[in-house]
Amino acid sequence: MDPPMFVITSEDIREARERISPYIHKTPVMTSSSVNEHAGREVFFKCEQFQKVGAFKFRGACNAVFRLSDEDASKGVVTHSSGNHAQALALAAKMRNIPAHIVMPSNAPSVKRSAVEGYGGRVVQCEPNLQARESTCNKIVEETGATLIHPYNYPFVIAGQGTCAVEFLEEIPDLDAIITPVGGGGLLSGVCIAAKAANPNIRIFAGEPKGADDAARSMAAGTFIPQTGPNTIADGLLTSLGDNTWPIIKHHVEQIFTVTDEEIKHAMKLVWERMKIIVEPSAAVPLAAVLSSDFKKLQGIKKVGVVFSG
Repeated sequence: MDPPMFVITSEDIREARERISPYIHKTPVMTSSSVNEHAGREVFFKCEQFQKVGAFKFRGACNAVFRLSDEDASKGVVTHSSGNHAQALALAAKMRNIPAHIVMPSNAPSVKRSAVEGYGGRVVQCEPNLQARESTCNKIVEETGATLIHPYNYPFVIAGQGTCAVEFLEEIPDLDAIITPVGGGGLLSGVCIAAKAANPNIRIFAGEPKGADDAARSMAAGTFIPQTGPNTIADGLLTSLGDNTWPIIKHHVEQIFTVTDEEIKHAMKLVWERMKIIVEPSAAVPLAAVLSSDFKKLQGIKKVGVVFSG
């Protein structure tokens, strides 16, 4: 049976790595004997909270910006985001000296707006709903010719996110499994393609909040189920999967583990106390999954890689 066709290949990720390597940080891999004891196996952490803008999102934004032709780049880029992708795209655009138009809901925290403006992005406010975000983006595209860079469903964003798995497996090549958080699925789908290319036998999992469990429900049903009314402390994982990310996840991910907000807080506290590093709630979700009784029951996994997303 021929392999399914996805929007990106491992070659796209290899090219992304070459393209973005002058601009990104190669983030460290860390371990903790105390965490290993809690998890019952060896755990390795790819620490993307030390990436530029404080999250893996800079990889995808950087790849998307620097692959544009000079003509297209001169017209700028546009996205709708109030999270890390907004800051990442603003910084990547600043590095290429092109305009970045960031559409944000009017109720977005002022600290997030200030961060985008600090990186040189132009913030355009809109009503806090998806229709307003998309129509405002489309208007900017019509007016400026800017390229729309979706936060997680844009192929070159997905390819950029996959570069973190390439680095991870170069440093720890004998991982039995990798687990990432899942929201829109850009990171997870990029990791799937990169990791399976490096080691077809590696097992791939995801952690997801119980209060925003569309990916887990979609996997259980075998068909895409959109997110409705998410409610979780992990505010970076509130979005639905994309039509480009879902097919990759459906094909490659073995299981998605859902965790409560209390389990997420426990994982954050463990990292603070034992590793002396700070991660946001969304980044702690895969560790919370690894610490769960269901994950501990999995056989054949001695070494698991956890992507700390930010």
